[in-house]
Amino acid sequence: MSRRYDSRTTIFSPEGRLYQVEYAMEAIGNAGSAIGILSKDGVVLVGEKRVTSKLLQTSTSTEKMYKIDDHVACAVAGIMSDANILINTARVQAQRYTYAYQEPMPVEQLVQSLCDTKQGYTQFGGLRPFGVSFLFAGWDKNYGFQMYMSDPSGNYSGWKAAAIGANNQAAQSMLKQDYRDEITREEAVQLALKVLSKTMDSTSLTSEKLELAEVFLCKDKVKYLVHPPESLNKLLVKLGLTQPTSEEET
Repeated sequence: MSRRYDSRTTIFSPEGRLYQVEYAMEAIGNAGSAIGILSKDGVVLVGEKRVTSKLLQTSTSTEKMYKIDDHVACAVAGIMSDANILINTARVQAQRYTYAYQEPMPVEQLVQSLCDTKQGYTQFGGLRPFGVSFLFAGWDKNYGFQMYMSDPSGNYSGWKAAAIGANNQAAQSMLKQDYRDEITREEAVQLALKVLSKTMDSTSLTSEKLELAEVFLCKDKVKYLVHPPESLNKLLVKLGLTQPTSEEET
């Protein structure tokens, strides 16, 4: 029955569903997972990098984490080419706001602006939805630290802890059990890594397979930090999520 309605993004099925948007969400379900946790002193983002081949040259830049402005960053799950377009759009919008008003763009306003763009691609013929979901982490003077999740339909919502990508339902249920309101940034890092280690398809957790980023305040300035592989390996060993190498033991 759905075959009559799923070829166009603009046609509702008799049940009131837009199949192309649902298919886009299915594509994200096959991508490497990302987890975000809001703590009282910052926001933690962790993402799974999927190594498709041993012959592939690993990138020196991040694959799952992106800085949008000095006060906003995001984690990505889905089609990366789609994500690059939306991230560039968000960066331009943030810079235009700063140029016009001489202050950083409020986090929710930036997220809403980007989601308006995503929604437009579900409404007009000849276009397809962006096959990507985001976890936005940021800080502004109005609401402090915030985290938002958005999907291909253009919907967005604020979350205390959220997961996107593969096995997101299992990760979400674990976060629901272990999250508490007064969690610190260090505890949030531990929780995010623990959840990712249990929901990843890979058996072993190494710095080559994940990325960890934090947004926090340092001397009243918002700082965005992506952990280098060395500190990430030390953290995984400390938490007992991986075995130390001979170099680390010495």
